Amino acid sequence: MRVTRRHALLGSMALAGIPASRAVAQGAPAAATGYPTHPVSVIVPFAPGGSTDFVARLLAQHLSTRLGQQFVVDNRAGASGTVGQSFLARARPDGYTLGVVPNGTFAMAPFMFERLPYDNDRAFAPIGMLATNAMFICVAANAPYRTLQDLLAAAKAKPGTISYASAGSGVANHLGVELMLDMSGTEMLHVPYRSGAQGVQAILANEVALSFVDSVTAVPYLRSGELRALAVTSAERSKEVPDVPTVAESGLPGYRASTDFGFFAPAGTPEPILRQLADAARAIMLSNEVREKLAPLSIDPVGGTPDQFGPYAQQERDKWGALIRKRNIKPE
Repeated sequence: MRVTRRHALLGSMALAGIPASRAVAQGAPAAATGYPTHPVSVIVPFAPGGSTDFVARLLAQHLSTRLGQQFVVDNRAGASGTVGQSFLARARPDGYTLGVVPNGTFAMAPFMFERLPYDNDRAFAPIGMLATNAMFICVAANAPYRTLQDLLAAAKAKPGTISYASAGSGVANHLGVELMLDMSGTEMLHVPYRSGAQGVQAILANEVALSFVDSVTAVPYLRSGELRALAVTSAERSKEVPDVPTVAESGLPGYRASTDFGFFAPAGTPEPILRQLADAARAIMLSNEVREKLAPLSIDPVGGTPDQFGPYAQQERDKWGALIRKRNIKPE
């Protein structure tokens, strides 16, 4: 089964309930006056399809309805998300350019590059945490590994010979593996691809042994039986695939590595606009309608406040920065 960019885009739009002919649904104008008075751009620093794009489109659809103006997703991919993040940093801080950004970009990428075209600590105003998306440690259905313990035992027996795919150096599904290797004292061979979908194809073609696959991509393959999940990287088991143990349950206590989706504006955006967006995003993400659309893909809504999200983002930067320095991880 070949995953194309078009299939991924149409799939994410369909799952979000967005007609393929229109990326953003219009609704009746909200009662609020003032902001917004014209369409708002929502930057996604990755290509269409996949979990970040899915969450952004779902949010944009409901913000359009709730606030009475179109919120239009603008995909600007490249360099572990830093191309899109750079565009967001340069945008006018007026509330009309926003970003849905995963922790791979806001907490990991800054430590992967010697220089960034923006100041990661000062260029952005956090609006809130939207959701968190577990990854599954996936192998082919015919792989010899039945459990994570099997896989790690094989890796210890032959260090550096078992290969794993990622969507690029320094992104969440690369560093999630590196954290596992660091905690377990094992080594594997990293094979970066251009996207998570290509990594899945590499598993199916037996080019690599495994990959950490985000739940949006993984769940359909797990249900079809084409992939086998050895563990899930979240702190708790997935409600949709409850038979799969967590990494922590599989012998690495305290392990957690998920894709977390943050909502940002450029620094200097007026506080009233940030509060309005934060309140709207929180209500949307915690609504029953959105919960029902996220649940089948093992995406957990958070709907956090700016005050909660700022310290969490710093905690994530500290965690992944320390790992990157310890393991001397460099762009490939």
